[in-house]
Amino acid sequence: MRVPAKWVACIALVGTGALAVSGCSAADSADGGDGQVTIDLASSYNDDQPQNACGAAVIKEVAEAADVGLTVDVYPSSQLGGDTDRVAAIASGDIDMDIQGSSTLAAIYEPISVMDAAYVFDGPEHLAAFVASDDGKQLLDDFEAATGIRSLGVWSAGARQFTSNEPISEPADLAGKRMRFPGSPQYLLNAQALGAQPTEIAYEEVYLALQQGTADGQENPITNIDSLNLQEVQDYINLTSHQLTTHHIIIGKVWDELTDEQRAALQDGVDQAVVEEEKCVEEEEAAKIKEWKDSGVWQVNDDVDVDAFRDQAISWFEDNLTGDKLRVFESIRATAE
Repeated sequence: MRVPAKWVACIALVGTGALAVSGCSAADSADGGDGQVTIDLASSYNDDQPQNACGAAVIKEVAEAADVGLTVDVYPSSQLGGDTDRVAAIASGDIDMDIQGSSTLAAIYEPISVMDAAYVFDGPEHLAAFVASDDGKQLLDDFEAATGIRSLGVWSAGARQFTSNEPISEPADLAGKRMRFPGSPQYLLNAQALGAQPTEIAYEEVYLALQQGTADGQENPITNIDSLNLQEVQDYINLTSHQLTTHHIIIGKVWDELTDEQRAALQDGVDQAVVEEEKCVEEEEAAKIKEWKDSGVWQVNDDVDVDAFRDQAISWFEDNLTGDKLRVFESIRATAE
């Protein structure tokens, strides 16, 4: 794992036992005393994925080009730890910034998980409208108040689709099928809302599970489906677009140490990255679907009754969510066009 240069002095203290009382953290060591600040920006995504190529790279470029004493060092591919570990490191100040999913952040603030609910958003434009609304701002303010972590922006990393060996065109087609879902609580709720029988399988084991018949199908964004080569073990990709994968660009304690100019530059970088990342995702997905249709490597099922899936999921959540989660769900749906 590549170690941020500004951590080296802190790591050196481990042998002396001084680390526990030194207060070493990324935030503490960000400013070298000359007004120059180096920000660590971590993620679990590879360099060539839109989250980095069109997201983190844009944040770095814009923030540094402002010439306000900011350097942004990008650490992709979980170099600074897995998702859960990085959230904890953001909270403690050991990592400055991270790109993180709503469902993972729910471990420290449960209501934010609803941003990953099936069909809660009609598309990226709806996501943007909610984030800009009073209710959206309140949700992110409440998240910060509860955790000490600020969300600088939210983008869509693409819609999730089902793969299978038989076409899935309406909710009834999911009945009795063992569909792989991630093990987070919100994803398992999504399975119930859609009428699927969820099977929890690690991402790295999806291919083998489908090959061996442990699961009948799975769901993921198109970029993940492509990278896993699932066309070798499944026949159909069904364009249900049942969930936006929502990612937050979060920042911890270092935010309070930045000047107004540095905060503005970083926020400008995030704002531009949200636009560029979603554009890259849209273009990449469209190109991949066309490639699959032309080559026949997948049977692309675009004859899906999305309205039936959406109506079922929304009705299920309205009947089964309670408290703050129901309030957030209703406020998101209220911003739909």
